[in-house]
Amino acid sequence: MSRDPYTVLGVKKDASQDEIQKAYRSLAKKLHPDLNPGDKKAEEAFKELSSANAILGDEARRKRFDAGEIDAQGDEKPPQHFYRDYAEQPDNPYTSSAGYADLDGDDIFSGIFGRHASGARARPDRRGADVAYRLAVDFLDAVNGANQQITMPDGATLDVTLPPGVRDGQILRLRGKGRPGQGGGAAGDALVEIEVRPHRQFTRKGDDIHIELPISLADAVLGGEIDVPTRSGKVRMTAPKWTNSGAVLRLKGKGVQGKDGPGDQYVRLTIRLPDKPDPDLEKFFAQKRAGAAKSSNEA
Repeated sequence: MSRDPYTVLGVKKDASQDEIQKAYRSLAKKLHPDLNPGDKKAEEAFKELSSANAILGDEARRKRFDAGEIDAQGDEKPPQHFYRDYAEQPDNPYTSSAGYADLDGDDIFSGIFGRHASGARARPDRRGADVAYRLAVDFLDAVNGANQQITMPDGATLDVTLPPGVRDGQILRLRGKGRPGQGGGAAGDALVEIEVRPHRQFTRKGDDIHIELPISLADAVLGGEIDVPTRSGKVRMTAPKWTNSGAVLRLKGKGVQGKDGPGDQYVRLTIRLPDKPDPDLEKFFAQKRAGAAKSSNEA
């Protein structure tokens, strides 16, 4: 019998969905099979954790579990008609004769004799339980979209299509890729939580991309063409004359694809001196400094 999902996640019954997700992520980082190769206990614990999150991480399924409509595996619970089905419940209404007012005598006997006639009560169709996975992807794959694979604990693979613009923490639902159903019931779903790895140059803010780009002192003073990395390759931009360090240029439509179209890319320019000392440049600025000092003294 599966443990109570609240116990597995270590949260209280009144925990918020945010608290549930934080608890799941914290435990998943410790128990994920990729971080514990060959550790069967960690593998089983991760499966149990994924199953618990599939129940509590989905608000609709959590409500059904709290109402007693599904069990800890996500399977439908059969309807309860007899006293013994209620006996172990803390709020058992049949501790007095008033609790039996909702039972019709014909229903009781038809249930009993129907069971004997068929040998056993037919099991209802049960939908399979959902399963949860975590998939780490590169920044540009998340921004541009890509096809990825998840290797499951049993060695099988699960194909995942990343839509352009998928976000860190977003959960993708793969219909019918969960546990098989029972009695002809439909299979459950696979819930894939996306973790986007940071990029060494790009950062994302909403649907916009930000980048910091060093330029030479000559380009800052005189202006010039500069190569700018984007999500789809390099493009050329013009740095205006007398560009100060910290100036921001915008590339329209080079951000992340959103509901209302792509965002923009913002390029923050910083001035970088040559890697090696330049005697001519030093001489030029020395003369400029001397000229400025002379003008100040004459004034």
